[in-house]
Amino acid sequence: MTGKIRLVLVAACALVDPDGRVLMAQRPEGKELAGLWEFPGGKIEDGERPEDALVRELREELGIGVRPGSLEAFAFASYGYERFHLLMPLYLCREWMGEVTPMEGQRVIWSALADLDALPMPPADLPLVAALQRKGTL
Repeated sequence: MTGKIRLVLVAACALVDPDGRVLMAQRPEGKELAGLWEFPGGKIEDGERPEDALVRELREELGIGVRPGSLEAFAFASYGYERFHLLMPLYLCREWMGEVTPMEGQRVIWSALADLDALPMPPADLPLVAALQRKGTL
């Protein structure tokens, strides 16, 4: 039997533009997994709903406003890293207010679904990319 493992809850968002491209953010230097591309989002605080965490994180990270009703639950990842287990729901969002502006020094790109495979990503994001690609068009 193994010891208890720390569970980390993170909400992520696939922002989808009118051309069906998905916004990906590169983890900045100094952060764990720096240089890898990921869906924007972040940790869910105690007592916070995943949708509210995403609204907060998207405002803090990208300077955009998102209504909770604009978030569509899509898939989730469950991945065991060495020091913790990550549980990450992925939401789709096609409507937001404002211009995407990286607020934390991260790079962002809009990527076609087929091109996501070329981006180096954290292991937990890979099954989410596969689920998006299985869906085909967004």
